[in-house]
Amino acid sequence: MTWSTREFKEWAHQDEVIVPKQSVLPRAHLILIGYLTDGRKQEGKAKLMDGNLYVQDNTGSMPCELLHFDFEWLELLFLFPSWAYIPHTSQSSAGYVEILADPVPVDIRPERVVNTIPVFYPATAAQLLSTRGEYKKRIKLNVAGELARLSTLLCIHHKTFFFLFLKCFSSVSCVPVLVQKPPQLAWHHMLQLGHGYVLTALSVSSLKASGHKVFVTSFSSCLLPYSAEQVKEQTLENAWHGGPHRTVSPEASVQLSSPLELTDEKLPVLVKESKILSYMGTITQVLNAQAGLYELDNKVCLCLAYQQQLNSARGLRPGACVELRDVHLLQKPLASFPFVVILGACLQSTVVLKGFSRLSTFHQLVVSSRNLYMQLLFRFNLGLPLYLWLVSLLEMLEQRFCCFFGRRRLFICSGPQRPGIAEKFLVPILKAVVPCKERVRDVHREILADMHHCPLQQYQPLEPPCQAPPLSLLCSVAEQRSWEAFNPSQLLSHLDAQHMGTQELNRRLAWSYNAFSAESFQPRMVLLGVLRASSSSGSLQLRDKSDLLPCVISHRDGSPFSDTALIGSLLQVEAYQLVVERFLQSDFPSWEQLLTPEHVRGKETRLYVQFCFEDVQILHMPERHVQEGPTSSDSPLLGKKDGQCSEVELRSPEAKVPKLERTSPGAGTAECCDRGQSSARGTSCMSRLFLVTQKEGLMSRNYLPAAGGDGKGQDLQLSFQVTVLWMSKPQLWRHPREIGNLPELEQTNKDSKAQQRALLFFMGRSLRWFPFLHPDGLYRLIVPQCLDFGVFEQTGLSPLEGRLLNQSGCPSYLLVSDTWHLQHETWLTCLAQPQAMPESVCPIPASTVFSIPELLSNSFTGSLVSFSGVIVERTLCAEKFSTPCDMRRQKGTLLCWDHSVKLSVSAAPGSSAVLDVYIASAFLQHLWGLLPGAKILFQNLQRKISRFHNVYCTYIASSCISILALPPSCLLLSSNPAGTAFKSPADTSPTLVVLSELLLQPHSLSQGQILCHLSCVLDLSVQWICSDCSSIFREGRCSRQSPPCPSHTGVSKAFARILVEDGTGEVLVLCRNQQVAALLGLSPAEWNVVQSSVQSRGSILIQHGGAGARPWCVEEPEDPVTCYLRNLCRSRAISRPMLLDFSLDRKPSKIPQPDSSQPRRFLTGEVEYISRVGARLSLMCLNIQEADPKVLCGLTSKRIKTWISHSA
Repeated sequence: MTWSTREFKEWAHQDEVIVPKQSVLPRAHLILIGYLTDGRKQEGKAKLMDGNLYVQDNTGSMPCELLHFDFEWLELLFLFPSWAYIPHTSQSSAGYVEILADPVPVDIRPERVVNTIPVFYPATAAQLLSTRGEYKKRIKLNVAGELARLSTLLCIHHKTFFFLFLKCFSSVSCVPVLVQKPPQLAWHHMLQLGHGYVLTALSVSSLKASGHKVFVTSFSSCLLPYSAEQVKEQTLENAWHGGPHRTVSPEASVQLSSPLELTDEKLPVLVKESKILSYMGTITQVLNAQAGLYELDNKVCLCLAYQQQLNSARGLRPGACVELRDVHLLQKPLASFPFVVILGACLQSTVVLKGFSRLSTFHQLVVSSRNLYMQLLFRFNLGLPLYLWLVSLLEMLEQRFCCFFGRRRLFICSGPQRPGIAEKFLVPILKAVVPCKERVRDVHREILADMHHCPLQQYQPLEPPCQAPPLSLLCSVAEQRSWEAFNPSQLLSHLDAQHMGTQELNRRLAWSYNAFSAESFQPRMVLLGVLRASSSSGSLQLRDKSDLLPCVISHRDGSPFSDTALIGSLLQVEAYQLVVERFLQSDFPSWEQLLTPEHVRGKETRLYVQFCFEDVQILHMPERHVQEGPTSSDSPLLGKKDGQCSEVELRSPEAKVPKLERTSPGAGTAECCDRGQSSARGTSCMSRLFLVTQKEGLMSRNYLPAAGGDGKGQDLQLSFQVTVLWMSKPQLWRHPREIGNLPELEQTNKDSKAQQRALLFFMGRSLRWFPFLHPDGLYRLIVPQCLDFGVFEQTGLSPLEGRLLNQSGCPSYLLVSDTWHLQHETWLTCLAQPQAMPESVCPIPASTVFSIPELLSNSFTGSLVSFSGVIVERTLCAEKFSTPCDMRRQKGTLLCWDHSVKLSVSAAPGSSAVLDVYIASAFLQHLWGLLPGAKILFQNLQRKISRFHNVYCTYIASSCISILALPPSCLLLSSNPAGTAFKSPADTSPTLVVLSELLLQPHSLSQGQILCHLSCVLDLSVQWICSDCSSIFREGRCSRQSPPCPSHTGVSKAFARILVEDGTGEVLVLCRNQQVAALLGLSPAEWNVVQSSVQSRGSILIQHGGAGARPWCVEEPEDPVTCYLRNLCRSRAISRPMLLDFSLDRKPSKIPQPDSSQPRRFLTGEVEYISRVGARLSLMCLNIQEADPKVLCGLTSKRIKTWISHSA
């Protein structure tokens, strides 16, 4: 009110240049009146004397901030003509008042009469601190000097205090004074650096924690302005009079210089030393008030975290002017921090508010107690680089997950009994990073020591130990790195790619993957996310505010993941496999154009993460999961699960009522519930136990009938069905928290009507239960807000539903509603008393899991089979079976409909029993984790036998898979990104065998190595075919005429059948392409000449005239190339020893081989023998090596020893 309008506008607009786009403070047209107090006269409350000032009247009090304060103003009535009320950002607490101009006293202040005061100056008083004697406990003295340094207000162990330092007017000698009496804490507001003061009635004391000697104020102490005319200097003799003394050191006083002196120690390499300076600037942005971070002048970061802000940082708003004295300057302590220069205030620094902000901005309240930023900072004595990284992680947690839980205090606040989410996440990391010896901060040493020591004194630019970015950033980085590493020429072997046609070449490139671990990123990537079950895709997902990431969870003991109680929990995962599946649409004509990007027509990716539940740290579980009553492990019918003692079971014996996605309670159940009892229905619920006997996979079906009732299905809808056995009658509960564990099982045997099979249909939002349902699992189906015992009985079957029941053999079916809950109880194998289960449950034929050798046996007759195995190879091939038209039109399919995936599955890595599984591309969009090395449980696959009498399985509509074990990280990260081969350490060195053992047990070994002798080449074929249609390619164009083929690209192919023996038996071996060149002993240049010569003719066929020749093949007319190859095949140079890596030919030649032994003639010199020889075994050549004589001798010796040991 004392300003004119022009003066107020000039004052208000001074900060607009520094902080633009901010409105100015409105002018207060009221005069404020009240007492200025420090809280000593609070009525009805405990005295607040904590160093803060208040404006008080008979209605209450309000905190206030002043730029100038006189101690004589306390407890006087004032008029405040110029003031501004500043509200908090949080509406739950009141704001404070900024006093813009000196108040006007209402009462006349009494004049203080000061007599001459005997004083000691700091140089003399310092000698008193360095003497020993009992008299010092009784002595009271006055000290006068210039205020050299003023610490901030500190509160330690519920005791508030501050230090001030008085120095001589003529020297640098300085003495510390401790002010801790509550009525004297308000002195902190009136003390100004550089001014002279007199402190009376001081005593000498020694601090227990550090042993430092300081002057301490008493209750009778006064703070007076220094005036040379009103003081009289005392001598030491007057102080020592009346007691013995002994001088210790006359140089024990604190010496201060500007800037402050730092310890001169030898620093290790890369450790930097901060500079100390003074700075004055304007706050332009509050970066993080709770963390004590502010922006000055749009370029400098100010960190006040190392000081306690006991006044809640009042006045530190954008536009306020601050003066900093003796602050530390650090340059780029953290690479990811956006500021290059950071000013840090330690306990020896002084921060003075020089001017209030003119802008209309809220005050961001700083809470000292239960502030996790400050607690972790002081608990671990963090340096500034580590603290800035800590702040970034806390801000990330708050931004990513507050929208899921809705309570910010879960992240920021901390408690001794229930630590918050951030504390659970950060404390283990800080314990690993910060050594124990560095976790203690000596406050007294930092303030009082002669040489300066503080956490800001030295720093080392930090390499963050880990990072936890948003899921959107993680996915984009992984996707970008995956495509940057994508090289089509590296996905395929150069020797194999040059012999592939266009379709095969592009098909092999259509699906590949990259796998990343936490260590694949720098720094190490920690995965954080809220676990949710998707109702649109039927998969588990980790979510945050930015994105979602599908996930696959398994247990190390091989049991499927089924814990429904974890829905909505915040998980931390540090050991995981982040898989990026790449889908490429291309039209490369041949391998020579693989580096040409013009042939890439489209790119798609699918990301998901897979991990073991044992590697999960649960940071938070929603409170709605909690229920009263005993845990599942307390039930007498339950046994303990081996290896499944999770953190949830240890800490939270709660019911597993999951958090639903946007579920409105009671929606969709009105038809099932009693409408006349709405009050009871509000909390009551129905439940029923069931055992899963069979589960079908996700796919688009037309279960629902049309609205017209004509029996025809509607459009395809994603769904699945489960065959179950009801284990009890429906049970009514007054509240979900009262649901018992398994009381129904005790009456299961007594009532056979409760044991009925049923078919459960899941569609719509109930798809979220798909990843939790597994055969042999015992579950509880819960209908909230319902009183109807017939809710689990479905009536009025449509013709379509009747056919489904007839096919499944179940007497009833049930459509699971969107609002019903599912709760996993236990596994069938975990029941401690098998007699409690009905006899009809065991055994369950549908859940029988066969072994792969059983399925490969000729005596096996089953059609629908279930088995488990490890994927050793994954390849894309042409569609083996016709795909229905409705499946071709499914949305979300990333592969062409005419592609299928072939999985080669073995019982264990390195096992000889391998079973091929074919999956159409239409099913792949709902299948996760089909990677080499993964152990998979295949359920309800169709077993078939090929025309070559090979057993294989196909994935059909009723099939389903479960991930039992994830692939080993070392093998997954180092395997072929195309997924075409899975190499184990045992596979790198094939087993050396003899042919006689192989002939006796041909299926005992899938791959191996033989040391053999090449007897003869039975036939040889070299040809050029069209890359598009596989017709003969001759003279640079395709030979197909009807219809004409426009292709001008051809690929060469070579085949040879050879006969080899090792003295114990002989076999047929099929060689291809480059193996043929190695077989003939041709160099790469010679082989290229042969292929170029064949291109003009298109093909060459050479056939041996002996036994085993192809009777229907006719050799081409003679030409130089044909003559050369025929002579080469019949030359003695071909017959030589070699090392041959092989695999069993699972598609042998169509040439009929005799089933029984046939007589053959053998000629040795002039003697002819006739012997009966069995049918020859057919092998596929994997590699040919010339047998070095030394290697040959060693392998021969090894084979003889092996043969002798087996014979013995």
